[in-house]
Amino acid sequence: MAFPCLPSVRPPPRAVRARAERPRGRRPALTVVAAGTRTSGAEARGSLVLALVSQALAASQRRAVDLVTEAAKYALPSGRFEPRNLEEALMSVPDLETVPFRILKREEDYEIRQVESYYVAETTMPGRTGFDFSGSSQSFNVLASYLFGKNTSSEQMEMTTPVFTRKEEVRGETMDMTTPVITKKSADGNKWKMSFVMPSKYGPDLPQAKDPSVTIKEVPSKIVAVAAFPGLVTDDDISQRESRLQKALQKDTQYRVKEDSVVEIAQYNPPFTLPFARRNEVALEVEGVDSAS
Repeated sequence: MAFPCLPSVRPPPRAVRARAERPRGRRPALTVVAAGTRTSGAEARGSLVLALVSQALAASQRRAVDLVTEAAKYALPSGRFEPRNLEEALMSVPDLETVPFRILKREEDYEIRQVESYYVAETTMPGRTGFDFSGSSQSFNVLASYLFGKNTSSEQMEMTTPVFTRKEEVRGETMDMTTPVITKKSADGNKWKMSFVMPSKYGPDLPQAKDPSVTIKEVPSKIVAVAAFPGLVTDDDISQRESRLQKALQKDTQYRVKEDSVVEIAQYNPPFTLPFARRNEVALEVEGVDSAS
């Protein structure tokens, strides 16, 4: 008997044959990474690692740029002040926010400034002098903790400049002067107060400190006479410079020292600044001769 002719049967493709020969229940891990695309789990994990590394490098670069930018504020001097002589020309000032002021008058030994109002965070110092290292360090750390997040909003605020040290007369408490840190003597004659000037963008909307020893105050606008000098600051040096400024102002026909004025010292530079490049200022609050009379 003759059999009818049957079409020839082709072997299945290699891929189909491989699936047929594979034992059931064992499949390689496949991960869909895009429509119509498949890759192995090892390849997916490798891609994820590379993506995370790239993100970490990008974040590190941003942090590095931020650090360089912040360091440049201290390393590169600000053109905020116009020098009157060679000594002032050598002084360096960090490019940080300070209390805005307007120069009303410039003399050979001093200048008269109209200082705008500002807010401060203030605490009492344990030291007996404005330049007591231990007392000023403790107070600085308390205020810095508030500035950098130890407050009710956990807000990290920018540092400002300069640092002010204020010696208060025994008869009582008065409002403070310009910019980030001010130290003043309290009414008992043995205590001093240090103040950080707050960044202007907050205005009165400043968070409260978690440390009860820190208080927030607004300092009103005032007119001050300011004389700049370099070097390291000592109590004896300040006494001499205050006396020199007092004598110079006695010859001024437009402004005179207010009766309740107390000396204030501004320090603009970080500790690593060389003495000849430091800018310090001694200041006394003044008033117009016409308004005083």
